[in-house]
Amino acid sequence: MTTPQASLVMALQLLIEGNSIKSTMRITGMDQNTIMKALVLAGEKCEKVMGRLLVNIPVKDVECDEIWGFVGKKEKNCTPDDDPNFGDAYCFVAVERNTKLVLNFSLGKRNQQTTDAFIQGVRHATAGANFQITTDGFQPYKQAIPRMLGGCDFAQLIKVYRSASEGEGRYSPAEVKSTEVVPVRGTPDPKRICTSIVERQNLTIRMQMRRLTRLTNGFSRKWDNLWAAYCLHFAYYNFCRIHKTLRVTPAMETGLTDHVWGIAELLS
Repeated sequence: MTTPQASLVMALQLLIEGNSIKSTMRITGMDQNTIMKALVLAGEKCEKVMGRLLVNIPVKDVECDEIWGFVGKKEKNCTPDDDPNFGDAYCFVAVERNTKLVLNFSLGKRNQQTTDAFIQGVRHATAGANFQITTDGFQPYKQAIPRMLGGCDFAQLIKVYRSASEGEGRYSPAEVKSTEVVPVRGTPDPKRICTSIVERQNLTIRMQMRRLTRLTNGFSRKWDNLWAAYCLHFAYYNFCRIHKTLRVTPAMETGLTDHVWGIAELLS
């Protein structure tokens, strides 16, 4: 790729901050294919960086959740002749509640197979299993977590949502009517059963990734592009973005790095 590094970094920064591919083209004057190639290459490098550094990390509280997206077309519009990657694309995310570090993420259908791969990744990223983990009420967690994280304290926080009234339009998440805490394994501390941090991370994803922003026509046409965008987002969040509460990056708070990384350093 012969485009100057400064131009590529600028394009990636624009994508990270919520711009679409087309708006990045207009701002930078770069070709669409060049921007897409830069995104995919950056995603590959970010995946390697996280795979190398997010290993055996001491943790205390882990929160897990899933965020919905789609590739090509929505699941309800898919046909048997479509690309098997089209339709629902759920990203499973694990966050350490105290350091805000994104420990692992997996992209796939919302099923047992993706859940198993996700929890296996959490096991690889964490040191031991003497921590507390909280998820939503998704049933496959009940099989995956005791099997792969046998020593942890595990609870599910189940939210019951109010049904929309007849004729009521809704552009925001449904109102939570009640919550139910279900201890699944060990002795989870009720005061630490929470998914607020990972749910806030989901909001950050929708704000910072144009292809995940609701009520727009921005979406991923290819699975590989969505994966690359997630890799770039999470690596930037962990190593480059100062968290307002922490006043350092999550990687610095964890002790993985001693300074704020720039995009060029992240990709070097």
